[in-house]
Amino acid sequence: MSIGHDRHGVPVIRGASLLEVAREQGRSVARDRGWQIELERMRGEGRTAELLGEAGVPWDVFARRSMLEEVAKHAYRGLDARSRDFVDAFVAGVNGGLTTSPVPEELARLDARPGEWKPWTPLAVFLVQHVLFATFPTKWWRESLAARAGEEALAVFDLEGPVWSGSNAWAVGGDRTASGLPLVAGDPHRLIEAPGVYQQVRLVGPGFDVVGLTFPGVPGVQHFAHTGHVAWGITNAMADYQDLYVERLRRDEAGVMGEGVMAEGPDGWYDADTSTTRVLVRGGAPVDVEIIVTRNGAIVHGGPGERSYALRTPSFALRDLGFSALVPLLHARTVDDVERAFAAWVEPVNDVLVADTTGAVRHLTAGRVPVRAEANRQRPVPAWEPGHAWTGWVEEMPRRDVAPDGVVVTANERRGPGPWLGVEFAPPHRARRIAELLDGDTSVDADACVRIQTDTFLPTAARLQKLAADLASLSPGAGRWRDVITGWDGHMDAGSLGAGAFGAWRAELVHRIAEAEVLTGLAGVPHVGPLFEPWFLVATRVMTSLDAIVADEGHALGVDLAELARQALEAVGDAEPPTWGSRHTLWPLSADDAPPPRTVGLSGDFDCVLSTTAAPMLGDLCFRGPVARYVWDLADRSAGGWAVPLGAHGDADHPHGLDQLDAWAAGHLIDLPLTDEGPAR
Repeated sequence: MSIGHDRHGVPVIRGASLLEVAREQGRSVARDRGWQIELERMRGEGRTAELLGEAGVPWDVFARRSMLEEVAKHAYRGLDARSRDFVDAFVAGVNGGLTTSPVPEELARLDARPGEWKPWTPLAVFLVQHVLFATFPTKWWRESLAARAGEEALAVFDLEGPVWSGSNAWAVGGDRTASGLPLVAGDPHRLIEAPGVYQQVRLVGPGFDVVGLTFPGVPGVQHFAHTGHVAWGITNAMADYQDLYVERLRRDEAGVMGEGVMAEGPDGWYDADTSTTRVLVRGGAPVDVEIIVTRNGAIVHGGPGERSYALRTPSFALRDLGFSALVPLLHARTVDDVERAFAAWVEPVNDVLVADTTGAVRHLTAGRVPVRAEANRQRPVPAWEPGHAWTGWVEEMPRRDVAPDGVVVTANERRGPGPWLGVEFAPPHRARRIAELLDGDTSVDADACVRIQTDTFLPTAARLQKLAADLASLSPGAGRWRDVITGWDGHMDAGSLGAGAFGAWRAELVHRIAEAEVLTGLAGVPHVGPLFEPWFLVATRVMTSLDAIVADEGHALGVDLAELARQALEAVGDAEPPTWGSRHTLWPLSADDAPPPRTVGLSGDFDCVLSTTAAPMLGDLCFRGPVARYVWDLADRSAGGWAVPLGAHGDADHPHGLDQLDAWAAGHLIDLPLTDEGPAR
């Protein structure tokens, strides 16, 4: 057995058995990502405040109330023997690596040491990555928006385009590629974190040799991999599989926290399950948390005497996370093998693009979607009314085979005439643009895929450019900005003055729309707390819905859009137009809110294929974008490549902590860890 690294620091793990590989993978991630995986363990246990102080309390309260660790424990106990042994070996490796490696600097500064990983910890780590990845916070927002601004405003904000989703993937049949065998390519978009959310890895054992991306702290590979025989990538299927129930709760006569809470169901009042737990806070007083579980799920907000919400998810209902797919995925050799493995998948619900060396290409949807009333899919529903229970699972999930001369693209968009698994989808712009760029190309290769991944054309710019062009009676400075914006080619390139002027003007316009009377007070209705505040940031919602607001000419919000656009131009008109890259710089999120290691101007924008998202409250700083890029070539694995935003190692000061940053920002791929040498693409 051995743990090596390629020249980019990517772990290459070899073992004489499956369990040996799992153990060494655990040991490797403990050495390379010790601080990151310890923080993720603490998040799964709801104990981050013990390290981070008050800043960790909101997450810890949510983690305890939503019973993340309990769900992970149940899911672990339900694993088949081979999968359980696989997870156990990984955990043993993590514990061994943590105890034999130097204490991570971040822990040492806090006078802390690594704790013990439990058998279910990897499942809790995986659950942490996805519990806020789906729809339930948006349902809460929709309820608040409708109550405050009315159904007309809801229709404008209800466009194709939720706040946090956005990934690209495509598969090209062999008749359309330069090699004659399929290609799979893509780039998942998530919050950009430091250290990175995905770890590149190669795992080699009896009967498998897999290159893929894994969540640090989780064994095997999950969403993206190439086994040498079959390769796959995923995007969020935008399925609706989480429900919020509005619960009526009351205490019995004792009225003591953690005892005697009743919930009202369709058949009357019943006893809810209750307990209490204590969140310890570094440098502060402990916080007692009441855990209440109704027949629908765990109460994640509120309590007796308050408006309360219970969260129900497939992992909670089934006590399963789909980890029995992990070992079969390592051994997969055909598209059928991958489909059989993903039959065990639970959540998140993903579109999977998979191709193999026989030339087969398949698009399938993996995960569990509950069958229930349409009202459940729209907003929180009253738990005391009949008709809102889950009655089963969607049995016929979408799947189709792709012809050798065909192409399939997924970018979180709505596809086909329905019925759909979800309610809100991403705008169709990215999917259409990728299809256009692939159209007619009969010799697609890795370089062509990289050009698509880094395409910066912004389809939604034209509507805003027309709005600017129609403005009259401007000051000389504002008129000059208007001319720069309307004469720009629509590409959000880092060095573009037109893109920079457009971005600065748009930011001013967004803030003015967000101040519309009909939207005031939304961030505090209801009081959602800091954990859920990002879903209630009105300026962010306006930004992601701006194309629909402009198409509606501001009518639904009761604003004079042309006047606000004029004011926004006048506000920026006294300055010189900036380049886009001077405003749109990388701002990865970290546990200690540290600034980025250096300033890196980025191309792209929300609706570009190169989807690099800015938050209005951060100016145009980029906090979200491609957290990995990959190209899998089924004819020659070494002809593909990949990149992550920072580097393979979790320490920014390590030689491989930031050495992929320049390649990632420039849109280049580095070689897969198949040989020791090879230039960046």
